[in-house]
Amino acid sequence: MRRKKSVIFLAALSLSALFVFSSLGAQDDSARFVSGTKINSVGVGGLTPEEAKERIQGFYAGEYKLSIRKKDGTEDVIQGKDIDYLVSVSEDIHEILNAQNESGRQTGPSVDNSHTVTLAPSYSQEKLDGVIGALSVLNDSGVTVTRDASISAYEEGKPFSIIPAVQGNDVDREKTISVINEAVKAGKTEIDLEAEGCYRTVGVWETDESLKALCDGMNSRREKSLRYVFGETGETLSGETIASWITGASDGKITLDQEKAAAFVRGLAEKYDTAGTARTVNKIAGGQAQITGPYGWKIDQAKETAALIELIQSGSPWQDGAAAADREPIYSQTAASRTGADWGSTYVEVDLGNQYVYMVKDGQVVWEAPCVTGNVSKDYTTPAGIYSLTYKEKDRILRGKKQADGTYEYESHVDYWMPFNGGIGLHDASWRGKFGGTIYRTNGSHGCVNLPPAKAAALYELVYKGIPVLCTP
Repeated sequence: MRRKKSVIFLAALSLSALFVFSSLGAQDDSARFVSGTKINSVGVGGLTPEEAKERIQGFYAGEYKLSIRKKDGTEDVIQGKDIDYLVSVSEDIHEILNAQNESGRQTGPSVDNSHTVTLAPSYSQEKLDGVIGALSVLNDSGVTVTRDASISAYEEGKPFSIIPAVQGNDVDREKTISVINEAVKAGKTEIDLEAEGCYRTVGVWETDESLKALCDGMNSRREKSLRYVFGETGETLSGETIASWITGASDGKITLDQEKAAAFVRGLAEKYDTAGTARTVNKIAGGQAQITGPYGWKIDQAKETAALIELIQSGSPWQDGAAAADREPIYSQTAASRTGADWGSTYVEVDLGNQYVYMVKDGQVVWEAPCVTGNVSKDYTTPAGIYSLTYKEKDRILRGKKQADGTYEYESHVDYWMPFNGGIGLHDASWRGKFGGTIYRTNGSHGCVNLPPAKAAALYELVYKGIPVLCTP
């Protein structure tokens, strides 16, 4: 009886040893991951790399979801099945097994056998875009919008003031969509929007010193004025008008409505420009004539608008705290005078009707001579108008239009050439024996003002570039 019990005991002991040996054998199987191994949060202990691949890919195909934690603790969830989510596992999975084998295949609670491998996900971007667009975090109508502290808009008769900041609970839509897309692309299973910096935060508070200084600066413009000076008259730009142009601030600088500033400058030009406008001339020979022409004052509207905006932004016109300042606009073209006739008291008058030329200096006639102007019968009539001398030159050959055979319509040598209207100018005409009268009607010039040679020489010494030339009818 005792012998039989011993046999049974030995048999049981053998089976137990065999079981332990088998377990250790499985644990030591270098072709399989050790117990407790997790790859990308999926348990793969005891599996070969290929089996692990299948399990991970199967998990993501059927179980994948992305939990999106919001600021209030609630979550939005994107289900993998809703976006046709699949993954393929990279060959890095074999490196994990190799590392386990090289480190002695350690396992147990004290060993971290959690690993991450690169996943190559595939999904429908179109479906993902639709799911993201429907998330509550992007569509909550009850959110409080975050706003930086700002300066109030212009109100007539009221000072600018600082509007306090609001710290809301709204997200940056573009950044949130980007973060979610990147999470899905990386195969993440959860993200915290607040930790990812998706919620908007106040950038400027009402206590910001630069904001206070900017508000003070905007209010100070209401107390200033700028007077544009045009000779003995002027045009005032009031502080209230300046304030009405202020649209806010950018980079610590006051911003202005450029259209309003341009309209103001345009109004100045329409009122005070003289170039191209009709003006009344008191003729030397008596009577008056109304003529127009390119000579005169002309504001450079683009440059003056830009300069005015810069001056208001910088506050530079008002030095030492002054409330008012004078300014002369930037001109693209100037004239001799802003008081009375803009051609001033020194000029040349070509009296086309009387065929006579006068040189006036400081209001007195200092030179005069008869002339011959453009041939009326051949439609070469010298045009009336207000011009200025372009330049003066000695020993010049004047030529007409070039003809088909290479010659010119005419070629005339002159000793003194004084152009004022394109190819039209004053010059000596040694080929003429008479001047004045009605010669110009049938035997006039090609448009120039012909003068007796000696008279032309004297006039040449008196005139200068820019002197006004008035051709009166």
